[in-house]
Amino acid sequence: MLYENNQGGKYGNLFVQDLKEPANLLTPDFRVIYNNFAKRILWMDSDVCQGAFQMNTAWYFAVPERDPIFGEHVHNYEELIGFFGSNPDDPYDLGGVIEFSVDGEAHKLTRTTMIFLPAGLTHNPMRILEVKRPIFHFSVVMNPQYDEKGTYK
Repeated sequence: MLYENNQGGKYGNLFVQDLKEPANLLTPDFRVIYNNFAKRILWMDSDVCQGAFQMNTAWYFAVPERDPIFGEHVHNYEELIGFFGSNPDDPYDLGGVIEFSVDGEAHKLTRTTMIFLPAGLTHNPMRILEVKRPIFHFSVVMNPQYDEKGTYK
C-alpha cells in the first residue's frame, strides 16, 4: 500500500512534514527578532517523534537586528551545525558571511560549512554579518531535546 505523505500506515508517525516548534525554546521577544531574519522549516525531537534525537532546520534570509544573535554556551552532548549556500551553480558559496566562535576562537564563514562540536566544547557567539542569498541552516544534537537551560555562560 502507498500512503500519501504521512497520512496513515504503521509508520506514518515517523514522517514529520509540519513544524512543531517547542513552545519553551524562544522567548516571545526573541521569536519576533528570529522571524525577521529566519524561517524555521522543521523541528525534530523526542516530543515530536518518540525516540528521536533533536534536529532543527531553517532558512536565514537577512541580517538580524540583534548582534550577536546567539550567545556563548556549552552542552553536555555532541552537536553538528551546518550553513549551506543556496546557489545551485556553486553550492560551496555561502551567499553571505557568518562569524562563528569555538572556545573563543572566531571563524569567518563564506563557504558552505559543517561544524562538529564535541560535548563540553564552548561555542558561539554567532553573528550573521551578511546575507546575499538565503542560507540553509541546520543543527543536530545527540540528545532527545535541545537543552539550553543552564548552558549559557
